[in-house]
Amino acid sequence: MSPREFAIELPHLTLAAQAWGDAALPPLLAVHGWLDNAASFAALAPLLASRFHIVAIDLPGHGRSAHRPAGAWYHYVEYLADIQATVTALGWARFTLLGHSLGGAIASMYAAARPDSVERLLLIESLGPLTAAPEQALEQLRRGLDQRAEFGAKPLRVFADPAIAVRARMQANDLSEAAATALVERGLAAVPGGWSWSSDARLTLASPLRYTETQIQNILRGIVAPTCVVFAEPSPPYLPMATMQARASCVPWVETHRLPGNHHLHMEHAPAVSAVFHAFLQKSCSAARDPA
Repeated sequence: MSPREFAIELPHLTLAAQAWGDAALPPLLAVHGWLDNAASFAALAPLLASRFHIVAIDLPGHGRSAHRPAGAWYHYVEYLADIQATVTALGWARFTLLGHSLGGAIASMYAAARPDSVERLLLIESLGPLTAAPEQALEQLRRGLDQRAEFGAKPLRVFADPAIAVRARMQANDLSEAAATALVERGLAAVPGGWSWSSDARLTLASPLRYTETQIQNILRGIVAPTCVVFAEPSPPYLPMATMQARASCVPWVETHRLPGNHHLHMEHAPAVSAVFHAFLQKSCSAARDPA
């Protein structure tokens, strides 16, 4: 099933998007991970399209979407405003949110902040954003400001051939050639001398501010949507299972699952991830019909 390409005009910028499934079906917004793009869902979305009208966006600064203006930051609060503007532009009052990695962190935060809008929450390798201890706040602020001041000093990498970019992505993210090719095809732009990443280089700058773990747990307690989280086994070091389980305990209605694979589970093992989500959706729909 090939996606339909379209653009979403927000008040502040234009997003590129792909859609699968009948527009009359319940809506689902899919949000990809850091430095990925909407093609991240090319394998999974067709397996969910019998239930949903799926729209996968390229986040600002990613894929084929516009970059933020000069002087702007890429921060979670801004992404939440982007999601809010996106569903407003689509005319959706209530919808399911699907997110992977960064997209899952954004989806988690949005579901807590706007509980009346999110009907179901489907997460892959994520439940809230990365955090920092309070005593690390000053160091984080200094690092963010230092990197911002130095931004632009390093030239962008130029690839003579897209195949070289595919190999670089395979190595960087432990991806199969098919998965890396899907991301690279949507994530390259022609430049003098060859090809370069279309993503905004500012995305690689350290954030000057991170939430604490206590703050994130308090935010996650605001999620009321039935939530399903799929984690990879073995887990990467930046997603310690003890922390993820502590976060999951803050969500009133949550299921967590672990599947063998890497961080891009939904690209490499889409049928297994789809099976988990379908079983969860069936269960949560049955519970909604018969709350007793």
